[in-house]
Parts: sequence; C-alpha cells; structure tokens
Amino acid sequence: MPTPPVATRKRKRAHQYTVSYSEVQEVDSDGRLREVIIIEDTPPPPTISPATTHNGAFSASYQPPMYSAPIRTRARAAAEAQALSASSSSGLTAPAPKKRKREHDEVRAPATKKPAASSQQSNAVAETKSWDSRSAAATDDTSKGPPSCDDKEGHYIIIPDDMIYRRYRTVRLLGQGTFGKVVEALDTQTNNRVAIKIIRAIPKYRDASKIEVRVLQKLKERDPLNRNKCIHLLHWFDHRNHICIVTELLGMCVYDFLKENDFAPFPRHHIQDFARQLLGSVAFLHELRLIHTDLKPENILLVHNDYRTINVQIPGKRNAVKPKRILESTDIRLIDFGSATFEQEYHSTVVSTRHYRAPEIILGLGWSFPCDAYSLGCILVEFFTGVALYQTHDNLEHLAMMEMVMGKMPERFARAGARSKPEFFREGAKLDWPKAKASRQSKKDVRATRPLADVIPPHDAINRQFLNLVQKLLTFDPAQRITVRDALNHPYFQLSIPEEI
Repeated sequence: MPTPPVATRKRKRAHQYTVSYSEVQEVDSDGRLREVIIIEDTPPPPTISPATTHNGAFSASYQPPMYSAPIRTRARAAAEAQALSASSSSGLTAPAPKKRKREHDEVRAPATKKPAASSQQSNAVAETKSWDSRSAAATDDTSKGPPSCDDKEGHYIIIPDDMIYRRYRTVRLLGQGTFGKVVEALDTQTNNRVAIKIIRAIPKYRDASKIEVRVLQKLKERDPLNRNKCIHLLHWFDHRNHICIVTELLGMCVYDFLKENDFAPFPRHHIQDFARQLLGSVAFLHELRLIHTDLKPENILLVHNDYRTINVQIPGKRNAVKPKRILESTDIRLIDFGSATFEQEYHSTVVSTRHYRAPEIILGLGWSFPCDAYSLGCILVEFFTGVALYQTHDNLEHLAMMEMVMGKMPERFARAGARSKPEFFREGAKLDWPKAKASRQSKKDVRATRPLADVIPPHDAINRQFLNLVQKLLTFDPAQRITVRDALNHPYFQLSIPEEI
C-alpha cells in the first residue's frame, strides 16, 4: 500500500486534521486485482460522531476519577518527555516482559534497524510539517520547530495528562509492542475511558495500521451491535505522524490472567463459554472472507477482570492448598487485526505466532481459513491445561511434536509437505526426526510431548466430546479440518456443564 505523498503535508496547518481514505482497485505487476487505500487530509467533523460515544467498557465496579489537571505548556511537556526517556516513570512503565518462552518470529512487521543506520525514521518525521501542540495551550515560536514527541525508535513518548488530538487525556501505559504502544485515556467529550493504540511513526507500521483500520471499519459496519465479540472501533485519526486507533477499554488478556493465576486451567464450563464465543467470532470473520492469522490467548481480552479466590488442594501434598482465581464473567473480545488478511489478497509466506501455527504454514503449503481453526484448537487445549500445547522454536521439532500429539501425518499431506520442504522428510515421505544434529534436550522435549488423549483424558462425556472437537480442529490436513462454523454445531456445545473450580 503506498505511503501518503509528501506533497499533501507541505503546507503548515494550525490544527491537526483527521485522515480519511478512499478505496480503489488497481492491477499490480503480477496481474492481480488488489484494493489500494488512498489517504486524503480532511477537516474533522464539526460535531461528535455516534461512533465515538460509548457507555463505559470497563467494569461497572470501577468508577473513573474526574480530571481537573491544568493543561501544560509545550516547554513543560518537552522537559517531561526528556526526563521520561532518561529514566522510566514508575506510573508509566510498560508491563514486565513475559517469562513465557516465546519465539520472536511474528511476521506482523520485520524488526527495524537501529535509527542511526536508517533514514526511514528521520524521513517519517521530516515529511510531516504540520504539528499540533502536546497540549491545547498556545504554542511557542514555531520557527524553532516543535519538540520531538517520539523516542529514537519512533514510539510516541507518553506523558501523564497529555492531550492527544485535543480530546483524549492520557492516564497510563497499558502495553508496548513492535507496532507501538497502547494507552488508557479519558475521552474528554464523553467522560468515558478508552484504549488508544498509538502506532510508531515509521512508514511500514503506519501502512499496516491503515489496513487494520480498514478491517475494523468493515467489522463494525457488518456488526454494529457487536454480537460477534470483536473489538469495536470508536475513532481513529493521525496525531503528529502517529496513526491512533481508539477502542473500548477492556480488561486484561486471557494469557495474563492465566499467568497471574499460576497457569491454573480454567474450569470446564468456562472453557465451553470461551470456545463458543471464539468460534462465533472467527466464523463471523470467515464469512467476511477475512482470516485473522494471529489467534492466541494474548489477543483475547476479558471484558471484566473481576474474580473470586478459592483454595484448592495441591496434588500429591496432604492438607496443602493454594489459592485459585475464578472469573466472575467469561465475556471476551477478539482483538489485534493488524495481521488479518482478506482471502483474495496477498498472503505472507509465514503467519501466526509459533505456538499456534498450523502445519501447512510450517510446510510452506499455503494457508487459508483452516489455519485459524488450528490456532483455536491449540488455544482450547491451553485453556484446559493452563500451558501452551507446543513449546518449541524449531520447525522440525514442532512437526515431530505434532505427530506425538495427533499421530502420524496422513500420507497425502506428508507427500505434499515432502515436495515443498524436502529437508524435513526422508524417503517415503516420513518425517526425518530426529536428525543427527538434534540436541539431547530437543529429543527429550519431543518424547515428553503427550498424545492428545492423555492431555484431555476422556473419562466422562464432557471430556470425550471436548477431545473430539479439539481433534477435529487439530487435524493435519487443512482440507479435512473442521470449519469453525461446523465446529459451533459440534455436540460438545449441546452439553450442560455444571459449575466447577
């Protein structure tokens, strides 16, 4: 998707403008018809849009405080930004890195080079000649240029009580990733709290974010009442060269709840609720010919964090108990459409976070809607056990673990894989595991991987049906894998599961 032309931003403007776009179709160099977004600068609407009004998406038991902090000058904001970049503020420190062993191979965007060796970042800042102040106060002498609002990586510097787009007052940093930062903010027009995803001021991330905006607008257009439980777009705009995406403020992600609960599994009736909602959300995406491609517990948010604590017996220890959190509500939302892909548009070679990646992706056989179903199968097993089904960072080891869980690959699928990735197979389309160079630990990890029937012991009707559903979702061959829509009609969802702990 082309970067907006520099010429549209040469003229100095006194106010920040909303970026709108139109969609056109053109034929690319390969002769394929593709949709392209044309960005246009247009003034903001004179009145508030219905899409920006929202009745609090946070817990009803949590009441946001009223803000009366004075608006600060640009000089003060710049000084605070420099102080924050030198030493992190405890109130705005990003959450500690996860201890979970994860692979940094997500393909949402490649790793950026150091700023000193790249001109992309300086160009991204230089091409924007129009800046609004960090606050709504009068600006200083603009002949000296505005103070920088970005750090050396192109991330927006978060300042307490900073006014973004002359409307949103920052409260705290919620998280930071490759794409940018997510902050909690107060919408001064509605007095509701919202979440703002602030994209890095780097062209490739800006371009990707416009695709995400396009997807979110499509979802809201087709499901205005949000019956399908995908994150709802409230507003988006371009603020000081950062695309900002405003959404409802929700609770923590499901992975963080698992981690804070000492990776204790969810009760089985909660898993059924989660499964029904997730399959429904993804089925809605697939009906729109959209593939999420990055389904994982980190991209599933709880609507409310409220829980109660009970004591449970520690296995193998007499009279020993430990606390366990039980959610009061299982209402969830599916988020992060930055990697979502329409079926008819360009498909990256590799998608999905490693632990939830389907075998056809690893084998380079192409992918489509079934890869989302496979990811959901991995997620449901993780809800049942508390830990990820596959803990690996190596393709061949990953495939070997899949065979331990699901049995040998079907011959037709294995032969297709051998043609695409011959380095993973030996004669007869058999997986070439273990190779001579495989480490002792790698061999041990594969041997320790249990068959699915051991992971989900079928000792009662609930587990038997759940096991059957997961087996259908984790089928090797995507052509034989159950669709998410058919999965919603599985007998598992006809069961009445009693409340458990």
